Amino acid sequence: MPRHMEDEMSSFKNQRSIRIAIFISIAYLSLYADVNKTRIIKDMAARSVSVPLIINTVYSTSPMGEIMLYTLAPEKIAGMTWTLDNEAKKLLLPEYVKKPVLGGWFGKNTTGNPEVIIQAHPDIVLSSGNLDNTDMSAARRIEEKLGIPVVMVNGELDSIDQAYRFMGSLFGIEERADTLADYCSNAISEVKKAVWNIPLTQRVRYYYAEGLNGLETDPDGSQHTEVFKMAGAINAADVPIISGYGRATVSFEQILLWQPQIILVCLDRGYAQGTGNYARIISGKSWSTIDAIRKGKVYQIPSLPFNWVDRPPSVNRIIGLKWLTNLLYPNFYKINIKEETCRFYELFYHRKITGDELDNILLNALSKINK
Repeated sequence: MPRHMEDEMSSFKNQRSIRIAIFISIAYLSLYADVNKTRIIKDMAARSVSVPLIINTVYSTSPMGEIMLYTLAPEKIAGMTWTLDNEAKKLLLPEYVKKPVLGGWFGKNTTGNPEVIIQAHPDIVLSSGNLDNTDMSAARRIEEKLGIPVVMVNGELDSIDQAYRFMGSLFGIEERADTLADYCSNAISEVKKAVWNIPLTQRVRYYYAEGLNGLETDPDGSQHTEVFKMAGAINAADVPIISGYGRATVSFEQILLWQPQIILVCLDRGYAQGTGNYARIISGKSWSTIDAIRKGKVYQIPSLPFNWVDRPPSVNRIIGLKWLTNLLYPNFYKINIKEETCRFYELFYHRKITGDELDNILLNALSKINK
């Protein structure tokens, strides 16, 4: 090859190498710039918050937000807010349950550890719950402690579909969010329509049994009884609302006076192996004086991997709403709860459940009509 052609070829290769290097540098700088860019959003409390343009990891201050995030985008969870028991872990993604436990701000005297949370490097903090002044003040304090933007999301049962659409827009995964939001809004609409047709004289009076002895409960108006109210049930308990964690203490004499037609047990595994406080209630001598117990009208609220009506009050309540309405009013709200449970778990929990798992989930939760 002539010398001048060799020189031209060499020059071309050098220029090509330089162009490739420049292209790579520009791409890298562009990506770096995008990662470090921020945008101003309005969260669901109408607060202006500066968040990263790209949100890769999220920390939730409570299980309420974490469960919604798990159903929507589990890969974005920076760490777990709480410690799950082994039974719950079996029904969740392995990559989720292996994440570190960071703690959170929820329940009784639970305060997150700022150092541990900061070390997980979340891009934002998600605060799901009420949107009142108390919660907004708490969000500001958490933001000051962590130095990470806090985004507030409405945690009310009737607003779950809106919360999904908001989070979908925030993370840029609108299609997935819309799918979950549509399921929730359709479920709530179906239940409300069914309940509307139930005469007041046919509404069921219930007692919500909580705690190791079943002698704790929450009244109407509490965030812990939203599912019962929406399902058209009448709360027999006449006790004051206790803010936050809730759970007012009652006596057998009070329950006997209230005469609930049905008792719904919030499973507490702390008492006995397997069935916990449910076993204690159905076999307890004092409880046998209550008509609902004698008639076998006592049901265990499904709790795997998360309780279906409460604690934590997140999207897990949607399948609970369907179950409870069908349990109380099978003639007005007719669904195959077993099929619906399988559908819900696959769609929301990313999990196809087996027949044995389904039986375990619905243990002591079905009437003869529902089985």
